[in-house]
This record gives sequence, structure tokens and C-alpha cells, in this order.
Amino acid sequence: QVQLVGSGGGLVQAGGSLRLSCAVSGRTSSRYVMGWFRQAPGKEREFVAAISWSSGSTYYGDSVKGRFTISRDNAKNTVYLQMNSLKPEDTAVYYCAATRRALIVTGLSEYDFWGQGTQVTVSS
Repeated sequence: QVQLVGSGGGLVQAGGSLRLSCAVSGRTSSRYVMGWFRQAPGKEREFVAAISWSSGSTYYGDSVKGRFTISRDNAKNTVYLQMNSLKPEDTAVYYCAATRRALIVTGLSEYDFWGQGTQVTVSS
């Protein structure tokens, strides 16, 4: 079993930045792929970004490319999502997730473990 604890959300003005963290514990594996998803009120949960724990390869959703950066710290077993140039439409609950698949995937059903979510609110 893998436990994920997300943190770092908050209220920020448009154009500002936030960094989310996802602490990973339990039966972790260096072959996992870690992802961030978000869910805005009344909308479906959508893929934001993912990173391969072993290779460091990354992949981003179209709406965040060039503004968000996903990274990992192997020593701290933590994955980060640096969010810059935030827009009101980035407002959502952000979830970190992990999949035992070796390659980066973007579908919700392909992720095996989920964190509890952290709220990000961007004011205009």
C-alpha cells in the first residue's frame, strides 16, 4: 500500500505562484509514475502533469504547459508541482496520485493510489 499526502494549496492572486507537495510513504517503488490531477467545481477531474520516478521524464496537460513544472526529490520521497502564472481557471482541488505502471499515463482509472486533495484558489 502507498500513502500520499498532498499539501501547499492556498489562495493566490492571478499571476502568482504556488508550490504543491506530495509526500509518498508505504510500499513505494522507484518504478512508479506520479501524477497530479485537479477537479474544479462542477467539472470532471482532469490530468495536470506526471513524472516517472525512475527516469524523471515528465508530461503535461495542454492547459498548464509552460506554466507548471513537476519534479521529484528522491531523498525526501516527495513530488512537487510548481505552479507559475496562475489563472482563475486554475482554481480547483489538486490531487496527487501514483500508478504502478512503468510508463506515464494520463487516465484517472490508470492510477492506483490517491492523496486527499489540496485546494488552490486563484483570485482575479
